[in-house]
Amino acid sequence: MPGNTFGQLFRISTWGESHGESIGVVIDGCPAGLPITAEEIQKELDRRRTGQSKVTTTRKEPDQIRILSGVFQGKTTGSPIAMMVENADADSSKYELIKHLYRPGHADFTYDKKYGFRDYRGGGRSSARETVGRVAAGAIAKKLLARHKIKVFAYTRQIGDLVMQTFSQREIESNIVRCPDKKMAERMVEAILQARKDGDSLGGVIEVIAKGVPAGLGEPVFDRLDADLAKALMSLPAVKGVEVGIGFEAARLRGSECNDVFIAKNGKITTQTNNAGGVLGGISNGNDIVLRMVVKPTSSINREQDTVTQKGKKAKIRVEGRHDPCVAPRAVPMAEAMVALVLIDHLLRQKQAQL
Repeated sequence: MPGNTFGQLFRISTWGESHGESIGVVIDGCPAGLPITAEEIQKELDRRRTGQSKVTTTRKEPDQIRILSGVFQGKTTGSPIAMMVENADADSSKYELIKHLYRPGHADFTYDKKYGFRDYRGGGRSSARETVGRVAAGAIAKKLLARHKIKVFAYTRQIGDLVMQTFSQREIESNIVRCPDKKMAERMVEAILQARKDGDSLGGVIEVIAKGVPAGLGEPVFDRLDADLAKALMSLPAVKGVEVGIGFEAARLRGSECNDVFIAKNGKITTQTNNAGGVLGGISNGNDIVLRMVVKPTSSINREQDTVTQKGKKAKIRVEGRHDPCVAPRAVPMAEAMVALVLIDHLLRQKQAQL
């Protein structure tokens, strides 16, 4: 199965399935000498893991990271870094009952068409469980970026029709939906719990901001920074749309309103506004990188739906088991990881662009 590798100079390959024995990642291209510990990586995985609150799946996975290679005496060696976690709480019994049915909203049908065979246990490779490896790799990417004073953070901007109204960065990790608006976070929690009670689910919007990104990152023409960032976020499960800067809002503006006017400030060239989201012509301009991604409502819902069997016969399906009623809160660290992976890759590539 190709398509499991991401990046050029800082390159990751994830492996494993949702209900297999283990899951993990191999990183190639990480410079030697970076101090890194399993505890630092674990901190990021704990933000992503299942069973962390009442608005996530009840599957209890400790996601205890094991570093298998590429780190010696607390520092990266320059060789490939292999990391893994064991799947400790997989329950495949619910999937045995519906293995011949196509779950609405899932990749069951398309995987059958592509491969003629699929792992039906929790979606196998198409499961969001695959993102364990991405988040582990993202922890190392973040550590590298911090050396260049680049910081990536994300938060839940919207769940259902509830949109944040105020912003406090300190609030993001203080509530279980990771919303920077405390009052709206409480309403979001209530909405998610009600959706779960109804046997349904909710979607949301995650916003990602990267601060301290220098001007000049990005490659013309096909490896534009915003194109790579969009691909990175779109590659995450359940993501159905990505915006850069003001995104689709630009469609209703005039050029005189949309353009970011250049100014000189404190001896540096910058812009008065950041409608472009920190990217011009596919290359970073020194402003904050601002992105948003839309995650659809979780496809696995405990409500009867129409479907068909693998042979095309009409059927009914109710997807039981343990699922997130809204994927947005756990998608926050996933989004951060993917943006960090793109930025460190382009930062390394930029070093080759000039003498």
